[in-house]
Amino acid sequence: MFGRRNALTESGRHRAGKSTKSQKRSFRDHHHVSKAHHRQPSANFTTSPPLNSNLTSAIVTIVCGPEQRLFAAHEDVLCHSPFFAAACRGQFQEAHSRRIDLPDELPEIFSSVLEYLYKGDYFPALSFSKRRDVWELEDGAASVDSTVFHPVADTAVLKDTVVYCTAEKYGLDELKRLALRKQGLQSGIQCSTILASARFAYANTPDTDSKMRAHYLSLIIRSRATFKRSGTMQMEMEAGGKLFFDLFVAMCNHLDDVSSAT
Repeated sequence: MFGRRNALTESGRHRAGKSTKSQKRSFRDHHHVSKAHHRQPSANFTTSPPLNSNLTSAIVTIVCGPEQRLFAAHEDVLCHSPFFAAACRGQFQEAHSRRIDLPDELPEIFSSVLEYLYKGDYFPALSFSKRRDVWELEDGAASVDSTVFHPVADTAVLKDTVVYCTAEKYGLDELKRLALRKQGLQSGIQCSTILASARFAYANTPDTDSKMRAHYLSLIIRSRATFKRSGTMQMEMEAGGKLFFDLFVAMCNHLDDVSSAT
C-alpha cells in the first residue's frame, strides 16, 4: 500500500539513506522547492485550506503546555475542528473569557495545527510536481529537525507522527492525510526514532485508524535487514506490545504474497 522508499543503511547509527535533491516550482506559492522524493499517486490530494474561514469572528486564546504558551485564533477557524467547536460551545455559552486550556499539548505541534487551519499546510510546505509526478517539501526542509521531544514518550518522536495523532484527536482528517504524506518523505532517520515513533502512533491512534500504523509496519518490513541488526529493535521486541504482533501478521502476509507470486 506504500510506494518504495529510501532503504535504511548502516551508516550513521542505522539511519535512512539521504534523499536526492531537485529544484521545482511550487503550485502554491511559486517558490523553488527541493528534496524531491519517491513517486506517489497524485489523485484527490490537495493542500488547500479545509474551508473558507471567517477572519472577522471573535478571537479565542489557546494556552498550550505546562509553560502556558499563548496562541490566538479566530473562533470560526478553530471550529473547523469538531474538538474546538465543542470546546467553544461548551466554554463560551455563559463565559466572558474566550480561552481554551490545552495543558498537555506541545506548543510546536499546536502551532503546526493552527498553521494548517489557516493555510491548509504547515512548514515545511508540501507541493506536487506534475512534470515529475512527485511530492516535494519546500526549500529549508533539510534544515528543520524532523523530530520533537515528547514528554509522554520521553524521547524524540517524528513530528509528522505527532501531528497525525493530534489531528486524530481534533477530528481533522485532511490534516492526517497531509501529515502521513509528509511522513513518507522523511529520510535519514535512526532506527530507534522510527521504533519510538511507531510506538507513539500505536499509543495515540484507535485500532480503527490503521494508516499510520500500516506505514510503520511497511517501513520496517521493507528495511528488515537493517532492523534485524539493530540492538534497539531487539530490545523493543523483547519488551513486546501490539506493534510487534501486528508486525508478525504483516510479515506473514508478505511471505504469503511472495509464495503466491512464485
